[in-house]
Amino acid sequence: MKDKLFILRPGFFSGEEGPLYCGDSVAVEGLLSFFPQLRNNVDVEYIDAPRPRNAIVELIGETNQSAPVIVLGDGQRVKDASVDVQDHNGTRFINAPDDIRRYLSSQYRVAHAS
Repeated sequence: MKDKLFILRPGFFSGEEGPLYCGDSVAVEGLLSFFPQLRNNVDVEYIDAPRPRNAIVELIGETNQSAPVIVLGDGQRVKDASVDVQDHNGTRFINAPDDIRRYLSSQYRVAHAS
């Protein structure tokens, strides 16, 4: 399995408020925009904001359904030791947007943030 990145689909509503977008998802999307070759290495899935976010829950559990989140592919060795990797029943994931961007940059050898 390749790394799988979940990003919130923009234009969602929260009660009466909206349409909205997730700033953390925008930051990760920006990295994908700058380096489109990342999409060859990572499966990107856009998900709706309302919970439960079943596609995420199936992989890493109900308590870990924040987005953006990247679920690491089988056997993936994280090159940047500063990235905080979480675990759910043996499935590893990264759910902090800064760590997701650091991971993508180091793992797939694209530019790093300044």
